[in-house]
Amino acid sequence: MNYDIKDIGLAEKGKLSVDWANKSMPVLNSIKERFIKDRPLAGVRLGACLHVTTETASLMETLKAGGAKIALCASNPLSTQDYVAAYLVKYHEIPVFAIRGEDRDTYYSHINSVLSLRPNITMDDGADLVSTIHSEREDLIEGIIGGTEETTTGVIRLKSMAANGVLKFPLIAVNDADTKHLFDNRYGTGQSTIDGIIRATNRLIAGSVFVVCGYGWCSRGLAMRANGMGANVIVTEVNPLRALEAVMDGFRVMPIAEASKIGDFFCTLTGDINVIRKEHFLEMKDGAIVSNSGHFNVELDLESLSGIAEYKGRIREHIDAYKLSNGRYIYILAEGRLINLAAAEGHPSSVMDMSFANQALSAEFLVKRNSDLENTVYSVPQDIDKEIARLKLASLGVRIDILTPEQEKYLSSWQMGT
Repeated sequence: MNYDIKDIGLAEKGKLSVDWANKSMPVLNSIKERFIKDRPLAGVRLGACLHVTTETASLMETLKAGGAKIALCASNPLSTQDYVAAYLVKYHEIPVFAIRGEDRDTYYSHINSVLSLRPNITMDDGADLVSTIHSEREDLIEGIIGGTEETTTGVIRLKSMAANGVLKFPLIAVNDADTKHLFDNRYGTGQSTIDGIIRATNRLIAGSVFVVCGYGWCSRGLAMRANGMGANVIVTEVNPLRALEAVMDGFRVMPIAEASKIGDFFCTLTGDINVIRKEHFLEMKDGAIVSNSGHFNVELDLESLSGIAEYKGRIREHIDAYKLSNGRYIYILAEGRLINLAAAEGHPSSVMDMSFANQALSAEFLVKRNSDLENTVYSVPQDIDKEIARLKLASLGVRIDILTPEQEKYLSSWQMGT
C-alpha cells in the first residue's frame, strides 16, 4: 500500500482519539452499521480530499464499511492530525497522503496520489480534487459517476463551473443541506474558531472589539459566540440582506475600512480573496490580532502585509508578528489559514456527525441514482436531510409531534379554506 504520512508510530494515539470522537457520532455510527450489512458502495473507488481529523476518520471507516476502496489526502496543509493519518493507515489500510505543515508542492502531489486511484466518486472540501481533474486529469472524467462537496467555498466554485458549462460530472452540495450548514457552519465554526483564537493567543475576548468579516452561517456562529463571551462585535458585509440581518441581530455593521481602525480581533469567514488588505492593515491599532476561518488563506492579503512590514517573526506557536513602518505591530494567526484547525482541533464531533452523515448518504445516492443526474450541482435530497435530523433527535432522546390525518388533509387542500 502506498501512503505518505509523518509517522506510523502515532497510530495508537490516533486510535484513542478516533474512539473518543465516535462516542459523539451516533448518526454516522448507525449508518455504518447498515453499511456493513448492505455494502452499498461495494466496488466503488472513492477519492477524498478532506481535513484529516478524528471525525474524518469516522467517515472513512463508514465508507469502507460500505465497501468502498478509499484514498485520502488533506484539504488544508495545516489541518492534518498526523496521528489520525497514521491510525487510518495502520488499522484500516487506507492510503493516506497528508502531513501537517506540508508545502504547496507536496499538497498537490498528494492530490495527484489520491487521483491515481482513478476514483468513481470524489469527496471534496474546497473542490481541489474536482478542479485538478478538470484542469490536469481529464482522462479520469469518463470513470467518475459524481462527487460531493463539503464547504461553502467549494460549492461556490462548483456552481460557477456548472454555470459556465465546464462541469463534467454531477456534484452534490453537502454544504447546502440544512443538517450541515445550520449546525456545522454555525455552531461548529462558531465554537471551534473561538477555541483556536484563544489557544493561539491566550487573550481575553471579553471587553474587546471583535470584527467578523462576512455574515454567512459560519460568520453568524462566530459573531454569536464572540458576543456571548463579552466582546463588542462588529460585522462587515457586502450583501445588504445579510448586513441588515446582522443589524437586526444586534451587531454594529460598517465597512472594513472603518472597522480596521477600532478592532482588537479580526476574523474573516467569507470565502473571497483579499478581504483584509494593505490599506486596512495600515489603519489597525498596535497589537491587532488577525485570523481567518474561511476555507483558504487568501482572505488575508499577506503578500501586501509583508511588503509594508519592516520585520516579520514567529513570536509564539501560531503567531507571526509584523512590525509596520509606523511602528505598530500586527499579529497574524496560523499563517492566515484555518485558525480552528491549525491552532485547535476543528469542529466538535457531535456536529460533524450530521455533516459526515450527509457525505456518506450522498455517496450512496450517487451510486444508486447517478444515471438520472446531469452535469450540474444538486442539493442533498430532502429525504436524506430529514432522515439525518430524525436520527440525530432520536440519539438525543428528543421526540416530536406528527401530523394527524386531518392536519395533513388541511395542509394539502385548498377547498377547506380557513
